[in-house]
Amino acid sequence: VSQPIITVTGVGKIKKEEITTTAGLKPGHELVMTKWAGLEGTAILANDKEEELLTRYNRDFIAGAKDMIQYISVVKDAKIAKKVGVSGMHDITEGGIFGALWEVAEASNVGLEVDLKKIPIKQETIEICEFFDLNPYMLMSSGCLLIGTDKGNELVDRLAEEGIPAAVIGKITEGHDKIVTNEEEIRFLDRPRTDEIYKMEELWK
Repeated sequence: VSQPIITVTGVGKIKKEEITTTAGLKPGHELVMTKWAGLEGTAILANDKEEELLTRYNRDFIAGAKDMIQYISVVKDAKIAKKVGVSGMHDITEGGIFGALWEVAEASNVGLEVDLKKIPIKQETIEICEFFDLNPYMLMSSGCLLIGTDKGNELVDRLAEEGIPAAVIGKITEGHDKIVTNEEEIRFLDRPRTDEIYKMEELWK
C-alpha cells in the first residue's frame, strides 16, 4: 500500500411501513420517469472527451452537457413521489433506462409496455451518443428515477411544480413481456448488458 486508504460505512434506519422497493410494481399502474435518459453518462463524456467533441460542437453545447451533472440526486424526486403515492421506485444507474426497465419488471414479476418517444432525453445526449456511436437508452443515467404509480399525471404535475421534469412513459402489465414500442416497431427488452459508457474504455487509455 503506497497511500492511505479510508473505508467508510453508512447505516440508515427507516420504519418498515415506509420502505418503498423496486419489487412492488402492480399491473395497471403507470411508469413515470424523472429527468432525462443518459443524464450521468452525457455529463461524463462531455467532461472527459471535450477535445474530441469540440471538433464538431461548440463550447456552449458542451457546457450544457456538462451542466447535467447538477441533476444527479434523486432524493427530492423520491420524496415527492412517496407523497403522491407509489407502488415501487428504482434509481436508473448503469445500463440506462432499458436496463432499469428490465430490472424493475423482473423484480416485481410483471411485464411492461413503454413508448420510446415518451422517454425524456436531451438533444445533447442524442448528439454525443451519435458522435461516439453509443445507445443513449443504455447509457448511465444516475439522477433519473423510475416510478410505478396509479397517479401518473398527478405525479408529473407535482414534480413539475418543484422544477423536476418527468413524463409518463408507459404502463405495467400482466405477464413477463417487456415491450418498447417506437411507432410501428416493437422491441422486447433483453437482460441488461454492459453499460454503453464502458465501450469508451479504449478511448480513455
